[in-house]
Amino acid sequence: MSAMRREAPAQSATTDREIVISRVISAPRELVFEAFTEVRHLSQWWGPDGFTTTTRAFEFRVGGEWDFVMHGPDGTYYQEWISWTEIAPPERIALLHGESRGDPNVFESILTFAPEGAATRLEMRTVFPTREMRDEAVDKYGAIEGGRQTLGNLAAYVTEIVSKGVED
Repeated sequence: MSAMRREAPAQSATTDREIVISRVISAPRELVFEAFTEVRHLSQWWGPDGFTTTTRAFEFRVGGEWDFVMHGPDGTYYQEWISWTEIAPPERIALLHGESRGDPNVFESILTFAPEGAATRLEMRTVFPTREMRDEAVDKYGAIEGGRQTLGNLAAYVTEIVSKGVED
């Protein structure tokens, strides 16, 4: 039994602080990646079902920031801030996400874009500073379902672009 205990931590030291959401999207990897890099795309799909997004500032580069407000279907506004820490087109994006620059509760997300035939497997791995913060995001804010809906909105958006044969 002690051997099993030794192996478990090797899987990931952050497992109890993570949310991992994955989806296969019927679109080329370059297009799925682009949908994360340009505000004209992000504004069309970002957020869970029923949410809209207003961008205040956007600069997609390492160290750049996206300052935006998500408008919930119930009328609640959520101030949001993202800063990109790594950009490796078209494979990977790493970012910090919080309410604003200097937010002590900022969390990290790593997005990986892997070709899967003509489609793309997108994995979004989010790591919170503590297990309690992760649990609060799940319980209070519905982070897992919200993340699934967000990737569903992305999938619908890019597959519509593919079906029209136009990459605006």
